[in-house]
Amino acid sequence: MNKIERIDAVLAGEKPDRAPVSCWYHFGTQYLPGEKYAEIVLSFYEYYGFDWLKVMNDYFYPMPPGYDALKSPEDLKQLTIVNIDETPLREQLKAIEIINTRLKGEAYVCDTIFDPYQALQKSPVGEHLPRLMKEEPRAVLDALEIVTRNTIEFAKRTLALGTHGIFMSVLSGEDQMSKEDFRAFEKPFAMKVFEAVKDLGAMNTAHLHGKNIDIDECLDFPVKVLSWEDRQKGNPSLQEVKDRWAGAVMGGLDNTRMTRRTPEFLMEHTREGMRIGGESRFFLANGCSSPGHMDTYALKAIVDVAQKKK
Repeated sequence: MNKIERIDAVLAGEKPDRAPVSCWYHFGTQYLPGEKYAEIVLSFYEYYGFDWLKVMNDYFYPMPPGYDALKSPEDLKQLTIVNIDETPLREQLKAIEIINTRLKGEAYVCDTIFDPYQALQKSPVGEHLPRLMKEEPRAVLDALEIVTRNTIEFAKRTLALGTHGIFMSVLSGEDQMSKEDFRAFEKPFAMKVFEAVKDLGAMNTAHLHGKNIDIDECLDFPVKVLSWEDRQKGNPSLQEVKDRWAGAVMGGLDNTRMTRRTPEFLMEHTREGMRIGGESRFFLANGCSSPGHMDTYALKAIVDVAQKKK
């Protein structure tokens, strides 16, 4: 099988010749223009020979002009529908267009998105978000509606450029927020994004971020793939989710154990992950972003084992 055929088999619930494998980490290149970022991502993909490419997205959601923090209801009202091409996210779309053009017909490409809650959390509202959720919930919900509309627009733009799916991070663990907050501030808006593009991306993926995930809260996301840190204590196993959900699962590699380990250890860890994942409906990958300072020899060994070259 080639890379496309292998992914198609997994998504169809059929048995591929082997589990497709990929890995990713943050490059710290969000200060670069999209053209340069595309070259870095492509060289990463080509060096390791992954079966599909998950493109990291470290270009932040834009701050409203004239603001360095949004910390009141009036501040939150400054969030408006934006022109994506006038924000830092335009650089991600430039990179995506170059990457998709280069890899067209060779491999699947997924573009990373952070759910609307995380878009606010990562910069514009930041440390003020927990307080505002308690004191001014209506203002936060209104702000999330605006951010959701912009996120949907970005998702549609990247998919229109030939991307095969969005890979959206959704805060899902008890270490990230309470179940009540998840239901009020997180899930409804993530669901709107997934619903808006459910027919536009063959490999749309929900990345369930965090520990002690209540999987029952996540099985209704309209996506083809679920990704999470399955090797972390308190999180459901790959098989547990496969037994209860018809889609594909992604995981098997513990991202917290991919450094300060010998290549020998990581190769056995990879074999173990493949056994856990099974022979169908399984993508072998890190449960969450791996450390960017991974030993190149070790990461190549992981890929070679998965591709049965070692």
